[in-house]
Amino acid sequence: MEFSEIQDKVMQNAERYGKACNIKIDEDFAILKLYEEVGELSQSLLIYRKKSRPEKFLPFEESKEQLAMEMADVLGMLIVSAKLHNIDLEEAINKKWISNLKKE
Repeated sequence: MEFSEIQDKVMQNAERYGKACNIKIDEDFAILKLYEEVGELSQSLLIYRKKSRPEKFLPFEESKEQLAMEMADVLGMLIVSAKLHNIDLEEAINKKWISNLKKE
């Protein structure tokens, strides 16, 4: 699947969520939700690394799966934010991360 297709599907899912929850998916919502998801990612990482309270510990595979889901949430909300700001995230990634490889 092309990155632009992923962006479109992520945005469709966000819009579906917004309609179901009666929430306007706008630039403010997207960035605030991204902050929330980063917090959840941090919590999942603490649990995964067994650096949380012992009662929060999970079996390795379960904690790894939760960590992956939180990473997906962060990426998803970043994609939504980029789409709402009319930013071509694929182009930005290529400029910032990938084009440097050609210089080596």
